[in-house]
Amino acid sequence: MLSNKIQDAINAQINAEFWSAYLYLSMAMHFEAEGRKGIANWFNIQFKEEQAHAQIFMNYVNQRGGRVVLAPIAEVPASWTSPLDAFKATLEHERKVTALINNIYAIAEEEHDYATRDRLNWFVSEQVEEEETAKELIDKFTLIGNDGMGLYMLDQELAARVYNAPSILAE
Repeated sequence: MLSNKIQDAINAQINAEFWSAYLYLSMAMHFEAEGRKGIANWFNIQFKEEQAHAQIFMNYVNQRGGRVVLAPIAEVPASWTSPLDAFKATLEHERKVTALINNIYAIAEEEHDYATRDRLNWFVSEQVEEEETAKELIDKFTLIGNDGMGLYMLDQELAARVYNAPSILAE
C-alpha cells in the first residue's frame, strides 16, 4: 500500500507527465504548421512517451492499491521562435521533471518505500537520457545556425525517429 504522501506525489507526477505530453504535442503542431515535419515527428514521439510515462505511474498506483486522481492540465505555450528555442525549452522542462522525480524518490527513501524507489529507478535513468538528447539537439541546432541545408538534413534525421513503447509499460 502506498502512503498518502507518496500517492499524492505520484498523482502530481501523473499530472506533470500529461502536461509534458500536452506541451510536446503543442510543439509538434507548431512545427507541423511550419512545414518542419521531422521536428514535428520528434515532438510527436515525445508526446507519446510522456503519455506512456503517465500510464506507467497510473499502473503502479493501481498495483499498490492506491487511487489515481486526475487533475486538470494547465495551459501550455503554443509557439516558439525557432527549433533551437523549442529544444532549449525542452531541456529546461526536462530538468524540472527530473527534479520532480528526484523529489518523489526522496520521499520514498524517507518512508522506506523500497518498491517505489525501485520503480523510480527507471524514471531516473530515463530523465538522464531525456536531458542528454535535448542537449545534443541544442548543440546540433546551434552548430547549424541558419544554414538551410543543415536544417533540412537535421529535419530529415528527426523524421526517421520511431516510437518504441517502454517495456516497463507492460508491467
